[in-house]
Amino acid sequence: MRIITGIAKGIRLKTPKGLNVRPTADRVKESMFSILANLTLPAGRQALSGAKVLDLFAGTGNLGLEALSRGAAFALFIDHSQTSLAVTEQNISNARLGDLARVQRGDSVNALDKLAQSGQTFTLIFVDPPYNQGLVQTVLLKLDTSSVVAEGGLVVVEHSKHELLNTQWQNLQLIRTERYGETFVTFFMRSIGETNTMATGGS
Repeated sequence: MRIITGIAKGIRLKTPKGLNVRPTADRVKESMFSILANLTLPAGRQALSGAKVLDLFAGTGNLGLEALSRGAAFALFIDHSQTSLAVTEQNISNARLGDLARVQRGDSVNALDKLAQSGQTFTLIFVDPPYNQGLVQTVLLKLDTSSVVAEGGLVVVEHSKHELLNTQWQNLQLIRTERYGETFVTFFMRSIGETNTMATGGS
């Protein structure tokens, strides 16, 4: 597993040993970022250049680091596992992207409430939870009404083909779905204009 392109191109990423971590395969990641690079966004904005990234269920930091390498301005990595975050920190250091990154330990779902309460917003959010545990729907339900997602911001979800994903949301608009064998990647964009947001919630 490696960073595919950008300022940290070719850097090998470490993976925690003995943990149930499923990093995004390079071929899936390459396709995902090719799509992001070619999306037409409001006001001519680019998905990656200058993006503020939230990498939920970060694992190794694979997706957030690829975004930083390709021009994102900042990435916050969240995972409940201290071991995973230690590996993420090592990967950040090896890629020499420490000035652009921060790691935070915690439950990725509950973290969204705390981020909203502190007024933080992100233009690109990766959601890559363990497969087939119902977490994708839970996170999307929260993101749909959360001020954490900037207007015109993107939410990119990696999920199993066995997980039925709701594609009709109040504020998140489905823009694309791709299949790679057992894996699906679904892209949503936050509506611009009249949206219903929830800046606070449970702890």
